[in-house]
This record gives sequence, C-alpha cells and structure tokens, in this order.
Amino acid sequence: AMALCLKQVFNKDKTFRPRKKFEPGTQRFELYKKAQASLKSGLDLKAVVQLPPGESINDWIAVHVVDFFNRINLIYGTMSEFCTERSCPIMSGGLKYEYRWQDDSKYKKPTKLSAPQYMCMLMDWIEMLINNEDIFPTRIGVPFPKQFQQVCTKILTRLFRVFVHVYIHHFDSIINMGAEAHVNTCYKHFYYFIREFSLIDHRELEPLVRMAPGRGG
Repeated sequence: AMALCLKQVFNKDKTFRPRKKFEPGTQRFELYKKAQASLKSGLDLKAVVQLPPGESINDWIAVHVVDFFNRINLIYGTMSEFCTERSCPIMSGGLKYEYRWQDDSKYKKPTKLSAPQYMCMLMDWIEMLINNEDIFPTRIGVPFPKQFQQVCTKILTRLFRVFVHVYIHHFDSIINMGAEAHVNTCYKHFYYFIREFSLIDHRELEPLVRMAPGRGG
C-alpha cells in the first residue's frame, strides 16, 4: 500500500519529489550508499546512526540531513490531502504546542501560519539551505562553515515538528493508508540520529515523549 500511495504522490504533485540528489562519484554519495546499506541490513537503528570509523562527522550529518529531508517531505506529501487550511488552521502539535514560522526574508517575526503553509515554507527553506554551497559544500576539500551544525540543528528541529504534527493530527490517516510501519521506522531512525549527536534540544522532543523508542511506545 505504501508503494502505491507514494507513487500517487509522485504523480499528483511535483512538490513532494525528493528535492536533492547525491551526485554519484562524490564522497557524499558513497557515504549515503554506506548508510543505506546498513539501514537495509536489519541492524539495530541505534547502531546504524553511529559515525563509521574514519568518516567526518560533518559529512555524516550532511548526508543524514538531506536524506531525512527527502523522506519526511515524502511522508508529509502522502498526508498532505488530509492537512488543509480547514483541518489545520494552525501549525500545532495538539492543544499544547503551536509552532510559528520565522525566516530572514518574509517573516522576520514569529508568525502564525496554517499547517500546510508552514510545511510549504519549511520545505522551501530547507531546500534553499541544502542547495547552498556555502553551507552544504559538495566539492571535495571545501570545508564546512563554522556554523554548520547549528544550521543542521535548526533544520532537524523544524523537521521534527513535521513528525509532531503528523503523529498528533493525522495518525488515523497514516493507519488508513497502511503507512504506519514506514512512518514509525523513519521516526525511530531520525530520533536515534538526533540523540546520537545531541542535535535537538530535549525540550523540543516533549510533544512526542510517549513515542520515544524504548519507552514502550
């Protein structure tokens, strides 16, 4: 069922195609293949996220940020018809958490947006960052900027909010589409990765504390 609904999304809306490819022949591509192979090998996800010996931590983080962006973008794409201005006039995670949008161009102050608007701004903003050679350099020997991990923390923190919204507001749709196992695996992988490298402030994780792997949920 999952393959079918992903196919429908690809055909339905170009917005939810993977937005960034790793170029074959690059170091990043090899690292991405290595990460994907260990993911498919059925290894424990906690082991899968660990930095392979001899690899650079920034390269490893870069590969995962791009991959999680593509995967979460697709997950939201499968839900997007259920997430409308009407159903989700506020970008939230239940009654307790509301997320406002802020960037350096259009929204200089934190601004209330509907969930679909927030998601659209978020995906465009991440795409702009990961395609920026000054932040995510792709040429060998070009160093990462000093603030690279801070930028990644911001990207991953906002991507986590997609999980918060999807799990709290659209879980019935996930189940009806038969996508529950797929979404849960992606979430666990993401969760172990951010914990391994302490990339998100633990307070940001509170809305899904019941879902934390290893807590019986």
